[in-house]
Amino acid sequence: MRKEMNVNYEGKRCYSITLNSSFAHLLDDIVDAVGEDRTKKICIVSDSQVAKIYMNRIQELLKQQYEYVFSFVFEAGERSKNMDTVQKLYEQLISNKFDRHDFLIALGGGVVGDLTGFCAATYLRGIDFIQIPTSLLAQVDSSIGGKTGVDFQQYKNMVGAFYQPKLVYMSMEVFQSLPDDQFANGMAEEIKHGLIKDRAYYTWMKEHRELICQKAPETLIGMLDIGCNIKRVVVENDPKEKGERALLNFGHTIGHAIEKLSDFKLYHGQCVSLGMVAAAYLSMKKGHLTEEELHDIEQVLSAYHLPIRIDGYDAVEILETTKSDKKMIGGKVKFTLLKQIGEAYSDLSLTDENLLDAIHYVLGD
Repeated sequence: MRKEMNVNYEGKRCYSITLNSSFAHLLDDIVDAVGEDRTKKICIVSDSQVAKIYMNRIQELLKQQYEYVFSFVFEAGERSKNMDTVQKLYEQLISNKFDRHDFLIALGGGVVGDLTGFCAATYLRGIDFIQIPTSLLAQVDSSIGGKTGVDFQQYKNMVGAFYQPKLVYMSMEVFQSLPDDQFANGMAEEIKHGLIKDRAYYTWMKEHRELICQKAPETLIGMLDIGCNIKRVVVENDPKEKGERALLNFGHTIGHAIEKLSDFKLYHGQCVSLGMVAAAYLSMKKGHLTEEELHDIEQVLSAYHLPIRIDGYDAVEILETTKSDKKMIGGKVKFTLLKQIGEAYSDLSLTDENLLDAIHYVLGD
């Protein structure tokens, strides 16, 4: 089974997202995206966990067409998403004489994709790169839309660039090796897409929870087809986050603060889940959601093994950490709330007291 969608940039076709039951079409899709010139050099960038599973297979596949296939592997985890790792990758590219004719492949989750994309955007002022996301979180979120970046002094994604890939190739095979907690990590972003843009999709995920959690390939392709298309439309309309794209930050402001304060020990999706509960609570307080709808959102998140409460954190510290968020405007946090399930909006009117109330709610105080 295979599905394909095109992503446009400034009104023109930019790249394809392909959803595939396996890696069978990967080489053909890469040749279509970057050309068949055998002398192109490729550097596959991956982390220590993903490389053990997929690196040899992808290398051998690419060597059927391209003569020079290199690899760069860094230690798995958010701690590696920094300028030190970027510098080491630059050094390898320079030592192997990579030029603008060559390209990078991001083989891994969001950390790998963000870091590889940032290197591609900045090496020689820009070379081509391809995304092969191996986690649900990366497939539905970070691999689409051209956001790249690295963390700086524990500030998440503080340094980065908007830079579009040449191809995003998604294989359902990766779910065979993806742990359940990492799968749940990605479901937070899928649920977010339904909450901000498509109530029917949100309801579909409630009704198909069993098949989704069983990782049935056809069900997952159907889910990703809708989820990726939601993000595709948003990023096409607002490629550099000047307006509508900010709605994708639903749950992320407080979520990123908790993620940072956990020293990245909590998964991104777990933190976004907590942030979505806080945002849904604020939406209820604004009169947009009913209490029943808030509890329904909490029940759906819990059904996908995502947290809706957390303890051991200081509410004021979480609040102060939100103020280092990139989405600050004139000293205020640009916060995404729900007008209703399936429709989000940006709100700049929230006070510190409003935010503290929501944080206390998530802390169970």
